[in-house]
Amino acid sequence: MVAHLGEEADHRRRSRRDPVTPPAGFERLLLGVRGDGTATSLAEHRERWGALPVAVGPTFVDELDRSGLRGHGGAWFPVASKWRSLRRTRMRGPVVVANGAEGEPASGKDRLLVHRLPHLVLDGASVAARCLGASQVIIYVPADAVATMKMSIAERRSLGIDQVEFEVVVAPDRYLAGQESAAVNTISGERPATPYFTGIRTVRYQGIGGRPTLVQNVETLAHVALIARFGADWFRSIGTPGSPGTALFTVAGRWAEPRIVEAPLGVPLGSFLELDANDCHAVQGVLLGGYGGGWLTTPEALAMPLTEEEARRHGSSLGAGVLALLPANVCALAEVGRVVRYMEGQGAGQCGPCVNGLAELATTMERLTYRPGSLRGGLSPIVALCGLVEKRGACAHPDGVARFVLSALRVFEDHAAAHLQRGPCSSASAPFLPAPNVARSSNRSVPVR
Repeated sequence: MVAHLGEEADHRRRSRRDPVTPPAGFERLLLGVRGDGTATSLAEHRERWGALPVAVGPTFVDELDRSGLRGHGGAWFPVASKWRSLRRTRMRGPVVVANGAEGEPASGKDRLLVHRLPHLVLDGASVAARCLGASQVIIYVPADAVATMKMSIAERRSLGIDQVEFEVVVAPDRYLAGQESAAVNTISGERPATPYFTGIRTVRYQGIGGRPTLVQNVETLAHVALIARFGADWFRSIGTPGSPGTALFTVAGRWAEPRIVEAPLGVPLGSFLELDANDCHAVQGVLLGGYGGGWLTTPEALAMPLTEEEARRHGSSLGAGVLALLPANVCALAEVGRVVRYMEGQGAGQCGPCVNGLAELATTMERLTYRPGSLRGGLSPIVALCGLVEKRGACAHPDGVARFVLSALRVFEDHAAAHLQRGPCSSASAPFLPAPNVARSSNRSVPVR
């Protein structure tokens, strides 16, 4: 133990003599990614970023407030406000959950962080624990990331870096596993991957073991780790006043394979992806935010600044950081229908809109795709079904599916009209959007011919 403490003290002395220069460009989190695809070691991580400041404590929430950091897990809620909203208690301290579940099939950013930049995530969780006085930190990740996280925790424990113990819990391979109340239920051993009913209570008031619980996305915690080192002014030096900093996005359709990229918030999407109006013919539409987000026409997507406010103004959300550019050579309706069938199979099964509404919506979308002549009333039955599931579910899952479908009907209106007038597409292209195990959800799906 003496040797370990000596190593730690020596590192702190070296860090004071040779402070790490803050990144000046818009690539921040990704600067630490190794080229060989493996996880960064603790030594490599601290060579890049230096040690966490030892003085980080309760007042750090004020620095977070000044930074303007918002949660990057889907809701984009101000992080300082979320931390301050934890119920204060004289009993056992709160619980911090680093949420790396990433149930969204089209996203890969959180997987990258937990597999390749684990110490940024653990740093952020450690800062949250210090700031909030947490007595427990749980790292909630998919099964294939458990070994990496445990190895990284062991590295840190050997040097006595963290003031709180970490526990690793496996996140189920389910779409809803990352929803914060579903994460709490999973960790508590109660109804895994099943959210609370909407409005019952917040986990920030009563979560794991009845204690106030902060569930924070791993990308958000990675940003917290850098703000703790370099401060709010540095974080705000990129982005816009209302949406400062950078964000990770999973981009599909721009290159031969999906890529994880880091973008300054507020930059127009077309400018960031180096696309302009001449490229619109090759892209039918753009899915923003993932399967709980919404579709945009290609021109409006390329012109849109990457902020949550602009995304909502267009009827979507930045959500889980998905940017999917749908190629012109695939059937848009087949893509939408396949995703809706997947989402039906991923529901919590605790209310009628989820159990019955989404099943009927998936079947109706499949009829529009493959048997449009059997769909009486054109698109109106689909619109009506969306109205029946919206804002009536036990959680927000049906709402996201309805938004996904309604935005698709708007963006692909001409495509749908062609189906209704001339029959289904003859495209034999491979599926573009990932929908794992969708074949098990129903035997009613019809392959593209």
